[in-house]
Amino acid sequence: MNKAASQKGVSLLGGLVILAVLGFVASTAFKVLPHYFDYWSMKKIIESVSTDKAQQIDSVQAFYTHVRNGMQVNNINDLDLDKALTVTLDDDVFAAHLQYEQREPLVGNLDLVVKFDHEFSVRKP
Repeated sequence: MNKAASQKGVSLLGGLVILAVLGFVASTAFKVLPHYFDYWSMKKIIESVSTDKAQQIDSVQAFYTHVRNGMQVNNINDLDLDKALTVTLDDDVFAAHLQYEQREPLVGNLDLVVKFDHEFSVRKP
Protein backbone atom coordinates (compact mmCIF):
# COMPACT_ATOMS: atom_id res chain seq x y z
CA MET A 1 0.00 0.00 0.00
CA ASN A 2 2.66 2.56 1.00
CA LYS A 3 5.62 1.99 -1.21
CA ALA A 4 8.93 3.59 -0.27
CA ALA A 5 9.03 5.38 -3.62
CA SER A 6 5.67 7.09 -3.03
CA GLN A 7 6.49 8.35 0.48
CA LYS A 8 7.88 11.88 0.56
CA GLY A 9 8.78 14.36 3.27
CA VAL A 10 10.33 14.27 6.69
CA SER A 11 9.01 12.27 9.60
CA LEU A 12 8.07 13.95 12.86
CA LEU A 13 11.27 12.74 14.52
CA GLY A 14 13.37 13.89 11.57
CA GLY A 15 11.72 17.30 11.66
CA LEU A 16 12.42 17.67 15.37
CA VAL A 17 16.07 16.73 14.86
CA ILE A 18 16.38 19.31 12.08
CA LEU A 19 14.78 21.97 14.28
CA ALA A 20 17.11 21.10 17.18
CA VAL A 21 20.20 21.37 14.97
CA LEU A 22 19.01 24.67 13.46
CA GLY A 23 18.29 26.01 16.95
CA PHE A 24 21.76 25.05 18.17
CA VAL A 25 23.42 26.69 15.14
CA ALA A 26 21.32 29.85 15.57
CA SER A 27 22.09 30.01 19.29
CA THR A 28 25.81 29.63 18.63
CA ALA A 29 25.72 32.31 15.94
CA PHE A 30 23.88 34.74 18.23
CA LYS A 31 26.56 34.23 20.87
CA VAL A 32 29.58 34.60 18.56
CA LEU A 33 28.52 37.28 16.06
CA PRO A 34 28.50 40.21 18.52
CA HIS A 35 32.17 39.55 19.28
CA TYR A 36 32.99 39.71 15.56
CA PHE A 37 31.03 42.96 15.22
CA ASP A 38 33.02 44.43 18.12
CA TYR A 39 36.28 43.29 16.50
CA TRP A 40 35.35 44.87 13.17
CA SER A 41 34.43 48.08 14.99
CA MET A 42 37.78 48.06 16.80
CA LYS A 43 39.59 47.66 13.47
CA LYS A 44 37.70 50.64 12.03
CA ILE A 45 38.43 52.75 15.11
CA ILE A 46 42.16 52.01 14.96
CA GLU A 47 42.39 52.53 11.20
CA SER A 48 40.51 55.84 11.50
CA VAL A 49 43.40 57.39 13.44
CA SER A 50 45.20 58.37 10.24
CA THR A 51 42.11 60.03 8.73
CA ASP A 52 40.81 61.86 11.81
CA LYS A 53 41.85 65.47 11.24
CA ALA A 54 39.63 66.84 14.02
CA GLN A 55 41.76 65.42 16.83
CA GLN A 56 45.45 65.93 17.44
CA ILE A 57 46.67 62.33 17.73
CA ASP A 58 50.41 62.70 18.09
CA SER A 59 51.25 60.47 21.06
CA VAL A 60 50.54 56.96 22.28
CA GLN A 61 48.30 58.36 25.02
CA ALA A 62 46.27 60.32 22.44
CA PHE A 63 45.97 57.11 20.39
CA TYR A 64 44.55 55.24 23.39
CA THR A 65 42.16 58.14 24.10
CA HIS A 66 40.93 58.06 20.50
CA VAL A 67 40.33 54.30 20.70
CA ARG A 68 38.57 54.58 24.09
CA ASN A 69 36.27 57.28 22.71
CA GLY A 70 35.48 55.09 19.71
CA MET A 71 34.75 52.16 22.01
CA GLN A 72 32.37 54.31 24.03
CA VAL A 73 30.55 55.48 20.89
CA ASN A 74 30.26 51.90 19.61
CA ASN A 75 29.22 50.56 23.04
CA ILE A 76 32.13 48.12 23.36
CA ASN A 77 32.21 47.53 27.11
CA ASP A 78 33.49 43.99 27.60
CA LEU A 79 37.03 44.59 26.37
CA ASP A 80 39.95 45.67 28.56
CA LEU A 81 41.82 47.99 26.21
CA ASP A 82 45.02 48.07 28.28
CA LYS A 83 45.39 44.29 27.97
CA ALA A 84 44.13 43.95 24.39
CA LEU A 85 46.02 46.76 22.63
CA THR A 86 49.70 47.65 22.60
CA VAL A 87 50.82 50.76 20.75
CA THR A 88 54.28 52.09 19.93
CA LEU A 89 55.25 55.19 17.99
CA ASP A 90 58.13 55.04 15.51
CA ASP A 91 58.74 58.33 13.66
CA ASP A 92 55.31 59.18 12.22
CA VAL A 93 53.85 55.67 12.32
CA PHE A 94 51.88 54.05 15.11
CA ALA A 95 52.43 50.29 15.40
CA ALA A 96 49.35 48.85 17.09
CA HIS A 97 48.81 45.22 18.00
CA LEU A 98 45.27 44.19 18.88
CA GLN A 99 45.24 40.75 20.50
CA TYR A 100 42.54 39.33 22.75
CA GLU A 101 40.10 36.47 23.15
CA GLN A 102 36.46 36.39 24.12
CA ARG A 103 34.73 33.49 25.87
CA GLU A 104 31.06 32.74 25.69
CA PRO A 105 29.44 29.89 27.66
CA LEU A 106 27.87 27.31 25.36
CA VAL A 107 26.54 24.34 27.33
CA GLY A 108 27.49 23.40 30.87
CA ASN A 109 31.26 23.65 31.18
CA LEU A 110 31.83 24.10 27.43
CA ASP A 111 32.82 27.56 26.21
CA LEU A 112 33.10 29.09 22.79
CA VAL A 113 36.46 30.84 22.48
CA VAL A 114 37.05 33.43 19.78
CA LYS A 115 40.62 34.73 19.37
CA PHE A 116 41.46 37.96 17.60
CA ASP A 117 44.97 39.00 16.58
CA HIS A 118 45.75 41.83 14.17
CA GLU A 119 48.66 44.21 13.69
CA PHE A 120 48.19 47.73 12.38
CA SER A 121 50.57 50.27 10.94
CA VAL A 122 48.85 53.66 11.10
CA ARG A 123 50.34 56.98 10.07
CA LYS A 124 49.90 60.08 12.19
CA PRO A 125 47.16 62.38 10.88
